[in-house]
Amino acid sequence: MNKGTKKRIRAGVIGVGYLGQHHARIYSELEDAELVGVADTNIERAGEIARKYGTKAYKDYKDLIGNADALSIVVPTTLHYEIAVECLTSGKDIIVEKPVTTTIAEADELIGEAERQERILQVGHLERYNSGIMALSEMIDRPIFFESLRLSPFLNRATDVDVTLDLMIHDIDIVLSLVSSPVRSVKAIGFSSITDMIDEARAWVEFENGLAGFFTASRISEEKQRKLKVFQDNSYIELDYQNGSIKRFSHRGAQEDIKPEFREPLKEELKDFIRCVMNRETPRVSGIEGRDALRVVLEINSLVR
Repeated sequence: MNKGTKKRIRAGVIGVGYLGQHHARIYSELEDAELVGVADTNIERAGEIARKYGTKAYKDYKDLIGNADALSIVVPTTLHYEIAVECLTSGKDIIVEKPVTTTIAEADELIGEAERQERILQVGHLERYNSGIMALSEMIDRPIFFESLRLSPFLNRATDVDVTLDLMIHDIDIVLSLVSSPVRSVKAIGFSSITDMIDEARAWVEFENGLAGFFTASRISEEKQRKLKVFQDNSYIELDYQNGSIKRFSHRGAQEDIKPEFREPLKEELKDFIRCVMNRETPRVSGIEGRDALRVVLEINSLVR
């Protein structure tokens, strides 16, 4: 059955800034999706993206909801809750960019509403679909300690949120998924330097099963770095997110270099979202996982301030 005759999920995008435009692009490419519209308060921007991908532009997202089965919510975090509730109560499946909401109470309400409406609530923790992370997860064997480093030069973007919510939350979510144990304690330091928000932070997280993780995030670094290190009983693994390479060292000194096949993480994420919508399956990163990562980050923030 070809794309023209196959029943597809009618997908829409709310918010077509830097990231939202890529949601629109990918939906326009997916075999199982039909991009039925994009919405943005900047109607000129919405029109530009709509023309580029052959769809309809809306200024008010509420006018788009009725024409879609599933929606990407790619707007500032402070608007996530309001828009997500509207979509869920309208019977729509949604993927919300990370962080899921600004508070745990809002996240819990979204989770509850999705359950009541029997709708898909997925959270856009993109790194879960990184080829390197997917390969590394298969190598986890008796881990002891995790260390993440996520540094970026100042780009004058996302300055309305703390670096913990913008960058560190990626690594918090990844480690939570690999450890699969409740958090026991959190220690953290951080500071504001260029913006009024937290620009750099370091956090030590201990888990109930005895494992621990050390997280560093900065948006005022001289260079960009994205690394995850895993210390295990029998090996040391280092993932470089930027080039997708993995180095694995055994306790006998042997080194293995691994280069997983690159796949665009956002495309893999949205393919998975559409698959979950079609098959009514629980997503890899549901509202529950999104809330759990948010909870840790908000605790870090409370310790820094």
